[in-house]
Amino acid sequence: MTATEFSTLIQRAERVLAQLEAWLPPAPPEIDWSAHAFRWRKRGSRGWLDAVRHVARIDMEDLQHIERQKAIIDRNTLQFIEKKPANNVLMTGARGTGKSSLVKAMLAAYGDRGLRLIEVDKSDLGDLADIVELVASRPERFIVFCDDLSFEEGEAGYKALKSVLDGSVSASGDNVLIYATSNRRHLMPEYMSENLAAKHQPDGEIHPGETVEEKISLSERFGLWLSFYPFKQDDYLDIVYHWLRELGCPEAQIEPSRTEALQWTIERGSRSGRVAYQFARDWAARHV
Repeated sequence: MTATEFSTLIQRAERVLAQLEAWLPPAPPEIDWSAHAFRWRKRGSRGWLDAVRHVARIDMEDLQHIERQKAIIDRNTLQFIEKKPANNVLMTGARGTGKSSLVKAMLAAYGDRGLRLIEVDKSDLGDLADIVELVASRPERFIVFCDDLSFEEGEAGYKALKSVLDGSVSASGDNVLIYATSNRRHLMPEYMSENLAAKHQPDGEIHPGETVEEKISLSERFGLWLSFYPFKQDDYLDIVYHWLRELGCPEAQIEPSRTEALQWTIERGSRSGRVAYQFARDWAARHV
């Protein structure tokens, strides 16, 4: 082969490689283990931990009127950080009452002590086993966070989550916990027709139908259940006043906000911490 023929062959090979690179997805980036929070990203069949550069920080003091829930999850997370037995946590209840914020507050409180947060979308729950294996050898303690979790009949992520929580042959790793939030206590829709399958024994004992048992079996794999409820009016106003102070609103402008704060909840149809924060941002922008 002459030098000219060899050069031509190399050029053709380079063109073929360039065409292949255009079709193939790029390789996942290296994981930045110095980050405190990650999102699980997927490109085709490849997944990786994408570091979150700017974490939305919220402190425990910013979460008002959920003292019992704060105390329980703080105790559980501290046990986890100290490598003591700890439970997976399911938080259910009214929207906007601090479920997701409570998880972020744990990261703010214990991030400097090795706690890390991995946010996983419901559509990617089938990759949970891969995530657990990926972090198994790391010295940090990882909370896998699934926000606003619920399933419809037959979704693949349902069984993947059950296996990782409890029931798989392989251990889930002692440096991983799952914290999930949901508006459904049992994470799946429940229908009146399912009660028709319940069996009533002669002694009065009731046995739920198999469909009900299947739906309850997932939520029961979480060791801790935390329930959140809509706030009373005075609690809602306390949260509004707290955020107004945090946003730099002078005391003389806080009490006059009461009427508008209550009107805001009527328009939104909800008294929650999220609604209180949104009102406080609007009021502070107009009065600070």
